[in-house]
Amino acid sequence: MFGEIKGLNEECGVFAIWGHKDASQVTYYGLHSLQHRGQEGAGIVVSDGDKLSTHKGLGLVTKAFKEGELEKLQGHAAIGHVRYATSGGGGLLNVQPLLFQSQTSGLALAHNGNIVNANGVKSDLEREGSIFQSTSDTEVIAHLIKRSPHPTLEEQFKDALSTIKGAYALAVLTEDKLMVAMDPNGLRPLSIGRMGDAYVVASETCAFDAVGAVHEREVQPGEIVIIDKDGMRSQLFSKPADRQICSMEYVYFARPDSDVDQINVHTARKSLGKQMAKETPVEADVVTGVPDSSISAAIGFAEQSGIPYELGLIKNRYVGRTFIQPTQELREQGVKMKLSPVRGVVAGKRVVMVDDSIVRGTTSRRIVQLLKDAGALEVHVRITSPPITHPCFYGIDTSTKAELIASTHTTEEMREKMGADSLAFISIDGMLEGIGRSSQDKNCGQCLACFTGNYPTEIYEDTVHPHDKVMNS
Repeated sequence: MFGEIKGLNEECGVFAIWGHKDASQVTYYGLHSLQHRGQEGAGIVVSDGDKLSTHKGLGLVTKAFKEGELEKLQGHAAIGHVRYATSGGGGLLNVQPLLFQSQTSGLALAHNGNIVNANGVKSDLEREGSIFQSTSDTEVIAHLIKRSPHPTLEEQFKDALSTIKGAYALAVLTEDKLMVAMDPNGLRPLSIGRMGDAYVVASETCAFDAVGAVHEREVQPGEIVIIDKDGMRSQLFSKPADRQICSMEYVYFARPDSDVDQINVHTARKSLGKQMAKETPVEADVVTGVPDSSISAAIGFAEQSGIPYELGLIKNRYVGRTFIQPTQELREQGVKMKLSPVRGVVAGKRVVMVDDSIVRGTTSRRIVQLLKDAGALEVHVRITSPPITHPCFYGIDTSTKAELIASTHTTEEMREKMGADSLAFISIDGMLEGIGRSSQDKNCGQCLACFTGNYPTEIYEDTVHPHDKVMNS
């Protein structure tokens, strides 16, 4: 459990635009602003009204698109995607958007989330003759669309969505149409904006700011939005369930300058820090946050507690992902390369270290050690999410319960393992209150499954890791 530096990772970011002469270039900048949602690959598909063209590559957006690549993608509409490999694994074949060609038309898909019944649907399709070119769960949607008996693409799309279960913020592009859809629970974020006469769609509103678009509204649970030469229209493909947006969007995933379900992420995180200080006060000399996602919460903790906030940890932004290092010694070195303590701030001080989550416990232990090695007298860890005790099946790479330290250890046991002087997590009610939800409302608007094990959709047997079946037996 403690062998890798690996935390929570969001699966993907989606961007789309309709009605702009430089659609591919705008999409490139949109994807760049969503880079935090996926760093393993990026792709763009563009339509010029007659055909679909694509380019995909591995790595960051700037690496995937070399000089001259965008100029080859000419058209007025585009969808783009940044990927973090969870379902289906890595490799260029799984980098989205996925593009399919038939005798009548082309079809491209970009998807954020995870389809929990994908394995069963794929098996049924293969028995009926389908051949899959990737291992991505997203590909089943294209096969369902093409196999639908309905006469129009919109009806075929609705038919496909009625078959799949799970989390999806989805963009589909053909030569003459852009369609986006949100799962009935609204588990993943997706918003619509305007850029002059053009329509823009993005996983986060920070992408609108990057391209100069104005945020108009969010795609609603169970909604399909169709954009074509006649403008924009929408319809429901499913009766919406109670909104269940992923709680970790507020705590960790989304950029602080984004609004998710009409709540600003920075404001929510700062409020979480204040709530944490109310629930678990501690005597200390300085408050610091683990960059970048916990800075807002650390500022809130400092304001509420009256303990000064200081930049006690510095992030090196030019270091690649460290969990791929082949030896334990190199993994240990990876944390030191990514984060550096500011000795002048922490030496001789009692430090409150605010972080967003503990998944496997590895990174937290090493950061505590960094601070103590830099001379911190005490390190008190405060976590602005409740203990993560259950795996996520909706597009976050916590696929097994065995990987989650909070599922097998008490808070005191975790504190001992990481060498902290104290450790506390925010309560579920405190988290909801901090974000701005009513903890008294059973339909609070957020998915709490990774904290409670109460999943908003059915979880299929073939999605549960064998280790977890042993643990639960």
